[in-house]
Amino acid sequence: MNVPSLPTSPSEPVSTEGVVAAGAYVDGRRIANIAISEASSWRAKPGHVVWIGLHEPDMALLGAVQKQFDLHELAIEDANHAHQRPKIEQYGEALFIVARTAQLVEGRIVFGETHIFVGEGYLVSVRHGASTSYRPVRERCESCPRALARGEDYILYAILDFIVDNYSPVLESIHDEVEGIEDDVLSKAISKAQIERLYMLRRDLLRLRNAIGPLVEVCRRLEHDELSMVRQAMQPLFRDVTDHVRNIQERIDSMREVLAFAFEASLLVGQAQETAVSKKLASWLAIIAIPTALAGIYGMNFKHMPELEWDYGYYMLLGVMLTACTALYWRFRRAGWL
Repeated sequence: MNVPSLPTSPSEPVSTEGVVAAGAYVDGRRIANIAISEASSWRAKPGHVVWIGLHEPDMALLGAVQKQFDLHELAIEDANHAHQRPKIEQYGEALFIVARTAQLVEGRIVFGETHIFVGEGYLVSVRHGASTSYRPVRERCESCPRALARGEDYILYAILDFIVDNYSPVLESIHDEVEGIEDDVLSKAISKAQIERLYMLRRDLLRLRNAIGPLVEVCRRLEHDELSMVRQAMQPLFRDVTDHVRNIQERIDSMREVLAFAFEASLLVGQAQETAVSKKLASWLAIIAIPTALAGIYGMNFKHMPELEWDYGYYMLLGVMLTACTALYWRFRRAGWL
Protein backbone atom coordinates (compact mmCIF):
# COMPACT_ATOMS: atom_id res chain seq x y z
CA MET A 1 0.00 0.00 0.00
CA ASN A 2 1.55 3.30 -1.07
CA VAL A 3 0.60 6.49 0.67
CA PRO A 4 1.91 9.50 -1.23
CA SER A 5 3.93 11.91 0.85
CA LEU A 6 2.99 15.53 0.82
CA PRO A 7 5.67 17.53 -0.98
CA THR A 8 6.82 20.71 0.67
CA SER A 9 9.05 23.02 -1.28
CA PRO A 10 11.87 24.77 0.56
CA SER A 11 10.20 28.11 0.01
CA GLU A 12 6.78 26.96 1.19
CA PRO A 13 6.18 28.02 4.81
CA VAL A 14 5.28 25.24 7.24
CA SER A 15 2.84 26.00 10.06
CA THR A 16 4.39 25.82 13.52
CA GLU A 17 1.07 24.77 15.04
CA GLY A 18 1.64 21.34 16.50
CA VAL A 19 5.37 21.86 17.02
CA VAL A 20 6.08 21.70 20.76
CA ALA A 21 9.86 21.95 20.49
CA ALA A 22 12.56 21.54 17.87
CA GLY A 23 16.22 21.82 18.71
CA ALA A 24 19.69 20.86 17.55
CA TYR A 25 22.12 19.35 20.08
CA VAL A 26 25.86 18.90 20.15
CA ASP A 27 27.55 17.00 22.99
CA GLY A 28 24.27 16.99 24.91
CA ARG A 29 23.76 20.77 24.76
CA ARG A 30 21.13 22.58 22.78
CA ILE A 31 22.84 24.97 20.44
CA ALA A 32 19.82 26.21 18.48
CA ASN A 33 16.05 26.16 18.22
CA ILE A 34 15.39 25.22 14.64
CA ALA A 35 12.57 25.36 12.12
CA ILE A 36 11.22 22.16 10.62
CA SER A 37 12.50 23.19 7.22
CA GLU A 38 16.04 23.37 8.62
CA ALA A 39 16.03 19.97 10.32
CA SER A 40 17.81 17.99 7.60
CA SER A 41 20.65 20.50 7.26
CA TRP A 42 21.27 20.48 11.04
CA ARG A 43 21.08 16.70 11.19
CA ALA A 44 23.66 16.39 8.38
CA LYS A 45 26.30 18.18 10.45
CA PRO A 46 28.73 15.78 12.18
CA GLY A 47 27.98 15.20 15.85
CA HIS A 48 24.59 16.95 15.70
CA VAL A 49 21.31 15.44 16.92
CA VAL A 50 17.92 16.93 16.05
CA TRP A 51 15.10 16.41 18.57
CA ILE A 52 11.59 17.41 17.49
CA GLY A 53 8.43 17.09 19.55
CA LEU A 54 5.00 17.31 17.88
CA HIS A 55 1.52 17.31 19.40
CA GLU A 56 -1.36 16.19 17.18
CA PRO A 57 0.16 17.59 13.98
CA ASP A 58 -1.77 17.85 10.75
CA MET A 59 -0.76 15.95 7.63
CA ALA A 60 0.98 18.98 6.15
CA LEU A 61 3.35 19.18 9.11
CA LEU A 62 3.94 15.43 9.04
CA GLY A 63 4.68 15.70 5.33
CA ALA A 64 7.28 18.36 6.02
CA VAL A 65 8.92 16.18 8.68
CA GLN A 66 8.80 13.21 6.33
CA LYS A 67 10.68 15.12 3.68
CA GLN A 68 13.35 16.33 6.10
CA PHE A 69 14.21 12.85 7.37
CA ASP A 70 13.08 10.71 4.42
CA LEU A 71 10.57 8.82 6.59
CA HIS A 72 8.60 5.89 5.23
CA GLU A 73 5.09 6.58 3.92
CA LEU A 74 3.48 3.79 5.97
CA ALA A 75 5.01 5.13 9.18
CA ILE A 76 3.71 8.61 8.38
CA GLU A 77 0.25 7.17 7.75
CA ASP A 78 0.30 5.45 11.14
CA ALA A 79 1.50 8.62 12.85
CA ASN A 80 -1.37 10.55 11.30
CA HIS A 81 -3.98 8.08 12.56
CA ALA A 82 -4.18 7.33 16.26
CA HIS A 83 -5.48 4.04 17.75
CA GLN A 84 -2.38 2.09 16.79
CA ARG A 85 -1.27 -0.97 18.73
CA PRO A 86 2.08 -0.62 20.53
CA LYS A 87 4.72 -1.88 18.13
CA ILE A 88 8.20 -1.39 16.73
CA GLU A 89 8.93 -1.44 13.01
CA GLN A 90 12.14 -0.94 11.12
CA TYR A 91 12.20 0.96 7.84
CA GLY A 92 15.73 0.83 6.46
CA GLU A 93 18.01 2.52 8.98
CA ALA A 94 15.11 4.12 10.90
CA LEU A 95 12.82 2.83 13.62
CA PHE A 96 9.14 3.61 14.08
CA ILE A 97 7.80 2.95 17.59
CA VAL A 98 4.26 3.25 18.96
CA ALA A 99 3.57 3.39 22.70
CA ARG A 100 0.28 3.90 24.55
CA THR A 101 -0.05 6.55 27.25
CA ALA A 102 -2.64 6.75 30.03
CA GLN A 103 -4.10 9.41 32.31
CA LEU A 104 -6.85 9.37 34.93
CA VAL A 105 -9.61 11.81 33.94
CA GLU A 106 -12.69 12.10 36.17
CA GLY A 107 -12.10 8.65 37.61
CA ARG A 108 -11.68 6.93 34.23
CA ILE A 109 -8.50 5.84 32.46
CA VAL A 110 -8.11 7.76 29.21
CA PHE A 111 -5.59 6.57 26.65
CA GLY A 112 -3.34 8.40 24.23
CA GLU A 113 -0.50 7.46 21.92
CA THR A 114 3.06 8.46 21.22
CA HIS A 115 4.65 7.72 17.87
CA ILE A 116 8.43 7.94 17.71
CA PHE A 117 10.68 8.14 14.65
CA VAL A 118 14.33 7.56 15.42
CA GLY A 119 17.31 7.32 13.11
CA GLU A 120 20.87 8.47 12.83
CA GLY A 121 21.07 12.02 14.14
CA TYR A 122 17.38 12.61 14.82
CA LEU A 123 14.35 11.72 16.92
CA VAL A 124 10.78 12.88 16.31
CA SER A 125 7.99 12.23 18.82
CA VAL A 126 4.33 12.65 17.91
CA ARG A 127 1.75 12.76 20.72
CA HIS A 128 -1.96 12.06 20.30
CA GLY A 129 -4.76 12.14 22.86
CA ALA A 130 -4.31 11.92 26.62
CA SER A 131 -0.62 12.31 27.26
CA THR A 132 1.60 14.26 29.60
CA SER A 133 3.91 16.76 27.93
CA TYR A 134 7.44 15.52 27.40
CA ARG A 135 8.90 18.83 28.46
CA PRO A 136 10.10 17.29 31.78
CA VAL A 137 11.98 14.67 29.74
CA ARG A 138 13.65 17.35 27.65
CA GLU A 139 14.51 19.44 30.71
CA ARG A 140 15.92 16.46 32.59
CA CYS A 141 18.03 15.40 29.62
CA GLU A 142 19.29 18.93 29.02
CA SER A 143 20.22 19.23 32.69
CA CYS A 144 22.62 16.30 32.22
CA PRO A 145 24.50 16.92 28.95
CA ARG A 146 26.79 13.97 29.57
CA ALA A 147 23.83 11.58 29.39
CA LEU A 148 22.16 13.40 26.49
CA ALA A 149 25.44 13.30 24.56
CA ARG A 150 24.91 9.54 24.15
CA GLY A 151 22.65 10.35 21.24
CA GLU A 152 19.21 9.70 19.86
CA ASP A 153 18.93 6.21 21.38
CA TYR A 154 19.28 7.74 24.85
CA ILE A 155 16.46 10.18 24.05
CA LEU A 156 14.35 7.20 22.96
CA TYR A 157 15.06 5.48 26.28
CA ALA A 158 14.20 8.64 28.25
CA ILE A 159 10.81 9.00 26.51
CA LEU A 160 9.85 5.33 26.94
CA ASP A 161 10.93 5.39 30.58
CA PHE A 162 8.83 8.53 31.13
CA ILE A 163 5.78 6.90 29.51
CA VAL A 164 6.07 3.82 31.72
CA ASP A 165 6.68 5.89 34.88
CA ASN A 166 3.48 7.83 34.19
CA TYR A 167 1.45 4.63 34.54
CA SER A 168 2.29 4.61 38.26
CA PRO A 169 0.21 7.67 39.32
CA VAL A 170 -2.80 6.17 37.53
CA LEU A 171 -2.36 2.87 39.36
CA GLU A 172 -1.77 4.61 42.71
CA SER A 173 -5.06 6.51 42.43
CA ILE A 174 -6.95 3.34 41.50
CA HIS A 175 -5.20 1.42 44.29
CA ASP A 176 -6.36 3.94 46.91
CA GLU A 177 -9.94 3.68 45.65
CA VAL A 178 -9.77 -0.12 45.56
CA GLU A 179 -8.60 -0.22 49.19
CA GLY A 180 -11.51 2.00 50.23
CA ILE A 181 -14.02 -0.23 48.47
CA GLU A 182 -12.40 -3.32 49.96
CA ASP A 183 -12.76 -1.90 53.48
CA ASP A 184 -16.45 -1.14 52.83
CA VAL A 185 -17.04 -4.67 51.56
CA LEU A 186 -15.69 -6.20 54.75
CA SER A 187 -17.87 -4.00 56.95
CA LYS A 188 -21.12 -3.82 55.03
CA ALA A 189 -22.78 -4.66 51.76
CA ILE A 190 -21.73 -2.20 49.08
CA SER A 191 -24.23 -0.18 47.11
CA LYS A 192 -25.23 -0.62 43.49
CA ALA A 193 -23.15 2.43 42.54
CA GLN A 194 -20.07 0.85 44.15
CA ILE A 195 -20.69 -2.43 42.33
CA GLU A 196 -20.87 -0.51 39.03
CA ARG A 197 -17.63 1.26 39.95
CA LEU A 198 -15.96 -2.08 40.65
CA TYR A 199 -16.94 -3.28 37.20
CA MET A 200 -15.70 -0.08 35.55
CA LEU A 201 -12.35 -0.28 37.35
CA ARG A 202 -11.82 -3.90 36.37
CA ARG A 203 -12.63 -3.10 32.75
CA ASP A 204 -10.30 -0.06 32.71
CA LEU A 205 -7.48 -2.08 34.27
CA LEU A 206 -7.92 -4.78 31.63
CA ARG A 207 -7.76 -2.13 28.90
CA LEU A 208 -4.62 -0.70 30.49
CA ARG A 209 -2.99 -4.11 30.64
CA ASN A 210 -3.83 -4.75 27.00
CA ALA A 211 -2.43 -1.34 26.11
CA ILE A 212 0.94 -1.77 27.80
CA GLY A 213 1.40 -5.50 27.24
CA PRO A 214 2.88 -5.17 23.73
CA LEU A 215 5.35 -2.61 25.09
CA VAL A 216 7.26 -5.52 26.62
CA GLU A 217 7.97 -6.85 23.14
CA VAL A 218 9.00 -3.38 21.95
CA CYS A 219 11.54 -3.04 24.77
CA ARG A 220 12.68 -6.62 24.31
CA ARG A 221 13.58 -5.92 20.69
CA LEU A 222 15.41 -2.74 21.66
CA GLU A 223 17.23 -4.74 24.31
CA HIS A 224 18.18 -7.85 22.33
CA ASP A 225 17.87 -7.26 18.59
CA GLU A 226 20.86 -6.04 16.65
CA LEU A 227 19.43 -2.66 15.66
CA SER A 228 21.92 -0.32 14.08
CA MET A 229 20.50 2.78 15.79
CA VAL A 230 20.62 1.24 19.30
CA ARG A 231 24.12 0.88 20.69
CA GLN A 232 24.99 -2.10 22.83
CA ALA A 233 25.78 0.18 25.78
CA MET A 234 22.14 1.36 25.80
CA GLN A 235 20.61 -2.13 25.96
CA PRO A 236 20.75 -2.39 29.80
CA LEU A 237 18.67 0.81 30.01
CA PHE A 238 15.97 -0.67 27.80
CA ARG A 239 16.13 -3.80 29.96
CA ASP A 240 15.29 -1.57 32.92
CA VAL A 241 12.24 -0.22 31.05
CA THR A 242 11.17 -3.80 30.34
CA ASP A 243 11.35 -4.60 34.05
CA HIS A 244 9.24 -1.55 34.85
CA VAL A 245 6.58 -2.59 32.34
CA ARG A 246 6.43 -6.09 33.79
CA ASN A 247 6.15 -4.64 37.29
CA ILE A 248 3.21 -2.51 36.12
CA GLN A 249 1.58 -5.62 34.65
CA GLU A 250 1.95 -7.44 37.97
CA ARG A 251 0.40 -4.53 39.85
CA ILE A 252 -2.51 -4.45 37.42
CA ASP A 253 -3.09 -8.19 37.81
CA SER A 254 -2.92 -7.85 41.59
CA MET A 255 -5.51 -5.04 41.64
CA ARG A 256 -7.80 -6.92 39.29
CA GLU A 257 -7.68 -9.89 41.67
CA VAL A 258 -8.49 -7.61 44.61
CA LEU A 259 -11.42 -6.13 42.68
CA ALA A 260 -12.66 -9.63 41.82
CA PHE A 261 -12.42 -10.59 45.49
CA ALA A 262 -14.24 -7.42 46.53
CA PHE A 263 -17.01 -8.12 44.03
CA GLU A 264 -17.40 -11.72 45.16
CA ALA A 265 -17.22 -10.71 48.83
CA SER A 266 -19.94 -8.11 48.31
CA LEU A 267 -22.17 -10.81 46.82
CA LEU A 268 -21.46 -13.14 49.74
CA VAL A 269 -22.15 -10.39 52.28
CA GLY A 270 -25.40 -9.54 50.51
CA GLN A 271 -26.44 -13.18 50.47
CA ALA A 272 -25.56 -13.54 54.15
CA GLN A 273 -27.69 -10.52 55.01
CA GLU A 274 -30.59 -11.86 52.98
CA THR A 275 -30.27 -15.21 54.73
CA ALA A 276 -30.24 -13.52 58.15
CA VAL A 277 -33.37 -11.56 57.27
CA SER A 278 -35.07 -14.72 56.00
CA LYS A 279 -34.22 -16.52 59.27
CA LYS A 280 -35.67 -13.67 61.34
CA LEU A 281 -38.84 -13.59 59.30
CA ALA A 282 -39.22 -17.37 59.53
CA SER A 283 -38.64 -17.27 63.30
CA TRP A 284 -41.25 -14.58 63.93
CA LEU A 285 -43.72 -16.31 61.64
CA ALA A 286 -43.27 -19.54 63.62
CA ILE A 287 -43.79 -17.67 66.90
CA ILE A 288 -46.87 -15.84 65.64
CA ALA A 289 -48.28 -19.06 64.17
CA ILE A 290 -48.98 -20.55 67.63
CA PRO A 291 -51.30 -17.81 69.01
CA THR A 292 -52.81 -17.45 65.55
CA ALA A 293 -53.66 -21.15 65.43
CA LEU A 294 -55.07 -21.26 68.97
CA ALA A 295 -57.05 -18.06 68.50
CA GLY A 296 -58.34 -19.39 65.21
CA ILE A 297 -59.51 -22.65 66.78
CA TYR A 298 -61.27 -21.08 69.73
CA GLY A 299 -62.69 -18.37 67.56
CA MET A 300 -64.80 -20.90 65.64
CA ASN A 301 -68.51 -20.61 66.18
CA PHE A 302 -69.18 -23.96 67.93
CA LYS A 303 -71.14 -24.39 71.15
CA HIS A 304 -69.51 -27.57 72.50
CA MET A 305 -65.74 -27.05 72.69
CA PRO A 306 -63.26 -28.21 75.40
CA GLU A 307 -62.86 -25.71 78.20
CA LEU A 308 -65.13 -23.24 76.40
CA GLU A 309 -67.26 -22.64 79.46
CA TRP A 310 -64.46 -23.20 81.96
CA ASP A 311 -63.97 -20.15 84.17
CA TYR A 312 -60.19 -20.16 83.74
CA GLY A 313 -60.13 -21.30 80.11
CA TYR A 314 -59.28 -17.80 78.75
CA TYR A 315 -56.33 -17.39 81.10
CA MET A 316 -55.20 -20.95 80.44
CA LEU A 317 -55.16 -20.31 76.70
CA LEU A 318 -53.19 -17.10 77.14
CA GLY A 319 -50.69 -18.96 79.30
CA VAL A 320 -50.23 -21.69 76.73
CA MET A 321 -49.70 -19.06 74.03
CA LEU A 322 -47.17 -17.12 76.11
CA THR A 323 -45.27 -20.26 77.15
CA ALA A 324 -45.06 -21.64 73.62
CA CYS A 325 -44.03 -18.28 72.12
CA THR A 326 -41.38 -17.76 74.81
CA ALA A 327 -39.97 -21.24 74.27
CA LEU A 328 -39.73 -20.72 70.51
CA TYR A 329 -38.18 -17.27 70.94
CA TRP A 330 -35.53 -18.69 73.30
CA ARG A 331 -34.81 -21.55 70.90
CA PHE A 332 -34.42 -19.28 67.86
CA ARG A 333 -32.37 -16.80 69.86
CA ARG A 334 -30.02 -19.54 70.94
CA ALA A 335 -29.68 -20.73 67.35
CA GLY A 336 -28.74 -17.21 66.26
CA TRP A 337 -31.80 -16.62 64.14
CA LEU A 338 -33.02 -13.74 66.28
